[in-house]
Parts: sequence; C-alpha cells; structure tokens
Amino acid sequence: MPYGGVAVLENVRFHPGEEANDPEFAQKLAALGDFYVNDAFSCSHRAHASMHALAAYLPAYAGPSMMAEIEALSAALVIPQRPVAALVGGAKVSSKIAVLEHLLNRVDVLIIGGGMANTFLLAMGHNIGKSLAEPAYADKAREIIAAASARGSTIVIPVDATLGEAFAPGARNWVENVGSLSGEGLILDVGPRSVEDLTARLNTCRTLLWNGPLGAFEIEPFGRGTFEVARAAARLTKQRRLITVAGGGDTVSALNAAGVTDDFTYVSTAGGAFLEWLEGKDLPGVAVLKKSLKASMENQSWRG
Repeated sequence: MPYGGVAVLENVRFHPGEEANDPEFAQKLAALGDFYVNDAFSCSHRAHASMHALAAYLPAYAGPSMMAEIEALSAALVIPQRPVAALVGGAKVSSKIAVLEHLLNRVDVLIIGGGMANTFLLAMGHNIGKSLAEPAYADKAREIIAAASARGSTIVIPVDATLGEAFAPGARNWVENVGSLSGEGLILDVGPRSVEDLTARLNTCRTLLWNGPLGAFEIEPFGRGTFEVARAAARLTKQRRLITVAGGGDTVSALNAAGVTDDFTYVSTAGGAFLEWLEGKDLPGVAVLKKSLKASMENQSWRG
C-alpha cells in the first residue's frame, strides 16, 4: 500500500480461523500492520481471532469508540455517582438472572419492568392471570428479593399495570392496581401510578443504568410507561441531575421511539457485549487490551 493507504478486508468471519480464535490466522492478520486497534466493543465478548488472538502479535490499543463505551459503563457501575438505580426490563427473567444477581451488589435501587415484572408479581402472590411470566423462576425471584433486603437495596416492582384484552394494536385496555389484579386480560405495561413512582425515585438518584423496556412499547398504547419514564430520565439528564447510561437492542429502539436517545448521557449500541458486561463477565476483547497495556507499562517501567 502507498503511505496513508487503507486496506479493507473481506468479512473475517468467512474464514474458519476467525471464530476458532486460531493463532495462525491471527499471525496472518498481524502481518498486515504495525499496530492493532480494537474499536468494536459490540464484538468484544467473542474470543475470536480478530478480537483476541491478534492482540498477542502486535502492540494493542483501544479505539475511541471502545474507550467511550468502557468509560460510560464504568461511570455507571465501577465508579458511579450514588445513589445508583438500574432499570432492567424485557420479556423473560431467565435471560437476565445473571444481570440481576450482579447488579444487586452494585446498585442502590433495582427496578424490575416488562414481562420480567410479571414473574416477580407472581412470586409475590399476585393474580397475573394469563400474562407472560415464567413460573419456574418464581423461587429465583423470591431469592433475589430476599438478597436485596439483606443487602439493604431497594427492589421496585410496578404498583399498577396497564392491561389489554389482547396483545394487538387498538385492543381494549385498562389500568388495575397490582394489589387487586382481576386476572383478566394481559399485563402489557406499567400503569400511571408506577410511572409517578419511578419518576419520583429517579429524582433522588444520581446515576441510572437502563436495559430493557417497561412494557410492550412496540404496540400503542403499551409504550406509554417506557416513554414517560424515559422522558423523565432525559429531562433530569439535561438538567445535569442524572447520569443516564442505556444499552441493548430493545432499549435503543424504545429510546428512539420516545425521542430521547440524544438526551441520555450515553446509549450503547452493543447487544451481547453490553449484557455480558452487566453480568460482570470479563470480555475477551477488552481483557486482552488490558493485558497488553499492563505489559507495555511494565516494559516502560523496566526501561526506566
């Protein structure tokens, strides 16, 4: 290549050595340059050759997008301004157990939303009828509630719900208090009292970590809870009273629909990597950069 030239390679996943994290393939990639810069946080949860093995053969660095992601997530979980709230929503508790257990030890307020909240309501003895839930995880939900109580953290469950006759646009809908659920219809969103409760809680917090919607936001009117809480968080962020970090595919879509994405402190476009970070896992693509940085610093120290 001429000086200043750029080579664009074919998608490395077409090569079997990529997903195998093959050292020989990594060496072939390393022969193409003098430095390695990883700017793809969203892929860094994969121990693939271009994410992991390659860093062993070249001086390795994090790119600006990678650094922005790590700094934002660190601001939310590692060195946060307290009190810290985490809003975790989505359809299934089973996909977020590790997230909830990890966050319990790091946040002051844990807000449960979406279909996940139905499993917690069921575990607490409420009549959720045929609403989406995972009865097999009711015991786990009770364990999480007990662990939060023992630690002195607050778990927030909806106090009212918006129900629909069916999971369909224009379906008849109504609001019921959680303590007097009739068991009719489907719980598809939080209700107005829950929105007021969450907004009041955010006013007392300094950091909010958000992953997952509060309801079926894709279908009107079951996005109102998510949108109203998102707009409240955005207002507090613009007033510099709250640091807001959000991530996950559905979360980004919901914030876009609410029109507040640009008002949050940071919105991650990573999916699996963001979720694994919330679970407290070491991401291979990030860990190898830390190792390279440590080795470089030790080498410089040895040289004086």
